[in-house]
Amino acid sequence: MKLDQRDYARYVAEKMPKSPLGKDLLLAYLTGGALCCVGQALTELFTALGAGAEAAPAWTCVALIFLGVLLTALGVYDRIARFAGAGTLVPITGFANAVASPALEFKTEGYITGTAVKMFTIAGPVIVYGTLASVAYGVVLMLLR
Repeated sequence: MKLDQRDYARYVAEKMPKSPLGKDLLLAYLTGGALCCVGQALTELFTALGAGAEAAPAWTCVALIFLGVLLTALGVYDRIARFAGAGTLVPITGFANAVASPALEFKTEGYITGTAVKMFTIAGPVIVYGTLASVAYGVVLMLLR
């Protein structure tokens, strides 16, 4: 059976399972919103604990990245992502997941040729170097104060 492009496209459209778009959009919206609410709650918590208006959002970013990596390492983030879809990709936790997932997956190949290489390949050096530069800048700033 030989199919041209239109016939093949029609065949694929017939066989492809239909996605419940409304449900997917609602789950993504609610999950992304819930993650953002967690971020706002952390900002309020850090502010109440004495962090200034500039420091509280920075601590919130650090906490969300940590939570994203921790949930990825425990295998929880992937289950949430399967349920919620794109709602888990947008917030900062999604970027933490994108860095941590390949690092965990390829750790058996070694720290340099497995973890570091795949982490750089998937998430990109800009994210990793940006995070490292932020930590280094924070340490230098803390030492100078």
